[in-house]
Amino acid sequence: MVIGRGGSLIQEITTETGWTAEVLRTPPIASETVRNVRDFLTRNRDERREILERVGRQIHRDATADETFTRVTSLGCCREVGRAAFVLSTGESRILVDCGDKPGADGEVPYLQVPEGLTAGAHSLDAVVLTHAHLDHSAFIPLLFKYGYDGPVYCTQPTRDLLGLLTLDYLKVSKRQGNTPPYSSDHIEEAIKHTITVDYNTVTEIAADTRLTFQNAGHILGSAVSHFHVDGTEDDVVFSGDIHYDDTKLFNGAENSFPDADALIMESTYGKHDDIKDDQVNAEEQLKAAINETYERGGKTVIPAFAVGRSQEIMLVLEEAMRKGEIPKMPIHLDGMIWEATAIHTAYPEYLRSEVRKRIFQKNGNPFLFEEFNHIDGEDERQRVNDGGPSIIVSTSGMVAGGPIMSWLRHLAPDPDSSLVFVGYQAANTLGREIQQGADHIEMDSRGYNNNQQQRIPINFDVTSVSGFSGHGDRNELMGFVKEMSPQPDQVLCVHGDEDAVDQLSSGIYHELGIDTVAPKNLETYRFD
Repeated sequence: MVIGRGGSLIQEITTETGWTAEVLRTPPIASETVRNVRDFLTRNRDERREILERVGRQIHRDATADETFTRVTSLGCCREVGRAAFVLSTGESRILVDCGDKPGADGEVPYLQVPEGLTAGAHSLDAVVLTHAHLDHSAFIPLLFKYGYDGPVYCTQPTRDLLGLLTLDYLKVSKRQGNTPPYSSDHIEEAIKHTITVDYNTVTEIAADTRLTFQNAGHILGSAVSHFHVDGTEDDVVFSGDIHYDDTKLFNGAENSFPDADALIMESTYGKHDDIKDDQVNAEEQLKAAINETYERGGKTVIPAFAVGRSQEIMLVLEEAMRKGEIPKMPIHLDGMIWEATAIHTAYPEYLRSEVRKRIFQKNGNPFLFEEFNHIDGEDERQRVNDGGPSIIVSTSGMVAGGPIMSWLRHLAPDPDSSLVFVGYQAANTLGREIQQGADHIEMDSRGYNNNQQQRIPINFDVTSVSGFSGHGDRNELMGFVKEMSPQPDQVLCVHGDEDAVDQLSSGIYHELGIDTVAPKNLETYRFD
């Protein structure tokens, strides 16, 4: 309606006003987050203009460096999962890539206090680049503004909105657990105010000597493989972020074709030799089998899932299975931020696979508005679900590290007729990993967290893991991403994985592909020549 046949109306608007209009879609599912972010940026447009002008002057300043070089320092995320933070340093600029927390570790911040971090002050950073919004990559972006950072945060539009959603929830969870939040909502607003959104496959100058290009990473909505080109050295450094190389129901697989690539900083979550996931078809069959068996017992199926990415993937699988009669129709309860995250997905259909994009805008065809989906809000509703008949519950958090999933464990873990199905990675030192490895009970306090250990909850329900739904590529996908990367990098740094995973993946890349590899430790620096 807005664009007109053949673009006639948008052209008329441009002719009459002298302005080029940008069309923003109204989400088919109303999103409070999208509305709030857009309203906030509009209200602060004068300050935004000042920020953008300042950034522009900083980018287009005269060169000051006497020598040229490119190096990367790890401030986290090495030989561990999460706490992603890297500094890309050149002769002219310093760029921070991601700044996240570590799942299962309370408040474990990246090494920002070291000389390569923020010792010289947050103002020493020229730019921050956020690959995607998961908290192990984004949780401490607002902390930078508490420390005095006043520069740009580059990300995709969906990542900007999800950053607001997830970090605000991060503060709420921190308070519920009795912890002192590391920053306030004001710092989240500052982070949003300083975002500069970049579309996929668009080259953008972000510093005096550095250009950035985002490409689809296939991991979650708006996730990006980040390609940096450094003028002077002509070095090209690629950060994979988190990737999924194969297509899924929700996203196309990660892109791995670049103008050039001297070095690749590569995620290694599933980097071990035996980290081979089931394919999508087998994973769906396993999930449907677990649901059918639980239904026949009269129990409830609980699926811990990340609010962003895995939940929407599971929603598509469940909708299709019920529509085709492969599992019985029953209520599908969505708890936590899942419904709001799903609404954000519908605001950015261009980031989804074409099949899903078409269905979202078909009248009565939107798969996310399936009649069996029910948004849960509050403990009273959880109790009513618990007292009812067979159902499916998809709940945050995905690693059972707090949030409403703790309430479902209290309700259903003792029930032998019910089941728990893991559909995503469970990091070391998380409750999810403990349950996955066979724990027979949970120590839980009155608020639903396992820190004060006041209540012992027996685990009697069935526990199943279905590996094919993870947003991370498995060993074969990671190897395939590097093998088929064009051009192949001269060097690969394997990060974001347990020690065995990074060691085995780096060894595999070296022996099978003949590429120099490193499995760095935190605080190590690598110079690229």
